[in-house]
Amino acid sequence: MNSDQKVSTRAGRTVSIRDVKAYLSNRLTNELDPNISEGKQGLQPKKSYLENLFNKMDLIMSEEDRNQLLLEILADFPGYGPIQTLLDDPEVTEVMVNGTQNVYVERGGKLVKTDVKFKDNNHILQVIDRIVSPLGRLIDSDHPTVDARLPDGSRVNAVIPPVAIDGPSITIRKFSQDKLGIDQLIEFGSITETMAELLQACVLTRLNIIVSGGTGSGKTTLLNILSSYIPDDERIVTIEDAAELQLQQEHIVRLETKPPSPEGLGGVVVRDLVRNCLRMRPDRIIVGEVRGGEALDMLQAMNTGHDGSLTTLHANNPRDAISRLETMSMMSGLDLPIMVIREQISSAVDLIVQQTRLRDGTRKVTQITEVAGMEGDRVVLTDIFKFEQTGISEEGQVIGELKPTGIRPLFSNRLESAGFKLRPEVFGVNIADMLSSNQRTIRREGRSR
Repeated sequence: MNSDQKVSTRAGRTVSIRDVKAYLSNRLTNELDPNISEGKQGLQPKKSYLENLFNKMDLIMSEEDRNQLLLEILADFPGYGPIQTLLDDPEVTEVMVNGTQNVYVERGGKLVKTDVKFKDNNHILQVIDRIVSPLGRLIDSDHPTVDARLPDGSRVNAVIPPVAIDGPSITIRKFSQDKLGIDQLIEFGSITETMAELLQACVLTRLNIIVSGGTGSGKTTLLNILSSYIPDDERIVTIEDAAELQLQQEHIVRLETKPPSPEGLGGVVVRDLVRNCLRMRPDRIIVGEVRGGEALDMLQAMNTGHDGSLTTLHANNPRDAISRLETMSMMSGLDLPIMVIREQISSAVDLIVQQTRLRDGTRKVTQITEVAGMEGDRVVLTDIFKFEQTGISEEGQVIGELKPTGIRPLFSNRLESAGFKLRPEVFGVNIADMLSSNQRTIRREGRSR
């Protein structure tokens, strides 16, 4: 509603909507029990209390205007302002605030502009402060970026001036209340049953796995699903910038980075946590995402008995993932030759799982690739599964198929030693064709005699 709009009382006085909002918001803030829970469970008590306050003001307003006014006040208290309704929408997976007038959401993998507006930049700053203050995090002109999370686990990134030129920006990756499992990914067409069978065997056999993909491609979701295969009797240590992994096991130690104080002291980064966790007797190390010099520490951990480790990184394909690992390892500050780093990668990493968000918004595992060692000065990669796109439908949907390449990975012997004798069909070998081929060979050999 227009804040400058005037409304009348039954006593004949006129007041502005701005004054009505300020009065009701202050009463709500000062008088309502602060222990009432956030979100949907706490919405009804707040709404009832607000309606009682409104009725006592004896304003002459249409029911439509009244409901709109109450909704606007509720949106600002005590949630996260105008974007609270977007956060409550189960179909929204991401919320992006680009200044006061441009708020976008992701629905079904597609970006959509909403009609949500902020009053001014200070209004956005108030919402950011409401998010980061309970976590003890700081954002100001000297520290203009911050990573945080909401109480429900949703991941938040905020950027303010002078870094954000056009005004404060907020990006929220929503926490899914419905934990996806491998059955849902198969149902969505994100992965096939045979791919899932292989990945489960790889996790249980303690192969070191990297999930690679672009922003919003579903890396963390896939990492959660892969980690669900870890047996309950193993000790897991997770390391994240902002905790968002949803592991189901009981024996878990969750570690999260800590920003430095305003004086630049006391910060704890991912690399510190990777080094520390090696002293915590982990059976598995899961790093939410490697972004810098901690990549080398992770590789060394994988190479020194901490097999079965899992992590994610940003890359467009498995070859790019190897290049990223090389680059990040060189950020460690150790002056290692590139060949030494490549040998570390080839001996540490067993499998790269490429997660991709396609142009139609769908998310798929588009490659499962084995790191097959070194050939000269090059890390050898072998695709085991690959997505083959064949076209685009009239509705704009990507058409294609996830197929095995027919190549049996070198780590097959490790799988079999661990008790996983995967069917030949998993790798694309047709038994009927194989038997027919054997029979033809026998007949040829018989004729030659």
